[in-house]
Amino acid sequence: MCGECHAHMIMDGVNYKAAVALHRDGVCEAAVRRHLAKCRDAGVFFVRDGGDAKEVSKLAKKLAPEYGIDYRTPIFAIHKRGHYGGIVGHPFDDWAQYRALVARAKEEGADFIKIMVSGILDFAHAGTLSEEGLKKEEIRYMIDAAHDAGMAVMAHCNGNKTCYLTLEAGADSLEHGFFMEEETLCLLAELRTPWMPTLAPVGNLLGCGRFPEDEVQQNLDMQMKRVKKAASLSACIGLGSDAGAYLVFHGKGTQDEYGYLKQAGVSDETLIQAEVRIREAFKR
Repeated sequence: MCGECHAHMIMDGVNYKAAVALHRDGVCEAAVRRHLAKCRDAGVFFVRDGGDAKEVSKLAKKLAPEYGIDYRTPIFAIHKRGHYGGIVGHPFDDWAQYRALVARAKEEGADFIKIMVSGILDFAHAGTLSEEGLKKEEIRYMIDAAHDAGMAVMAHCNGNKTCYLTLEAGADSLEHGFFMEEETLCLLAELRTPWMPTLAPVGNLLGCGRFPEDEVQQNLDMQMKRVKKAASLSACIGLGSDAGAYLVFHGKGTQDEYGYLKQAGVSDETLIQAEVRIREAFKR
């Protein structure tokens, strides 16, 4: 089994609010250990976390060697106040605050910086996002400032234009990347930027009744089509399930994502190459 290149140890795949509540008075070590054990038992020995606001991934990194897991984390993600991202990190109002958060993450032992530059899928309405992405100059500043601090950048990003701008600005990996069009997919392939298309958070919704089935299927079909196109262009596609998201369980979610990627025609060689690039870039 390949490693898990996009996970959230704070989440449990069942109920986000309940999972976060476990850490209200400090990190619940038992919950972290349960999730690490599930990764180990599924044969997942590399995990790159997407961060959280409760220091859960920070403890997970400390405990991971006991489970034979190489664990990388940004400690927390960084988002512009008023935009999506509070679920996994901390906000900034101006560039001084942003730089301070980058420095704080580095001081707390982050292996890289995670930035949020767009919204998420509207699962009930295929082809739409919860909000548009940040402006070109904002995206570039966030990436440049992190690079200036000597840190690689993991970028949460959706939407064709925003993904293009994020790739162009030099993000070291692209997370989710829903609704990219051919020009953007060609840039992705040209730059060899590792892309985690996170199919499992969509595909695993089928049959659960939480969202309209047709809308979920359309979102999955659109992303599968784009992954197939990217694979045909020899893009660098990695295995990142967004483990911890609803119905994407630690360990099992990684296996699910692998299955979706294989359906889309992504080779094991491609997945291994992406993981190698991530292991090399996303470390201190």
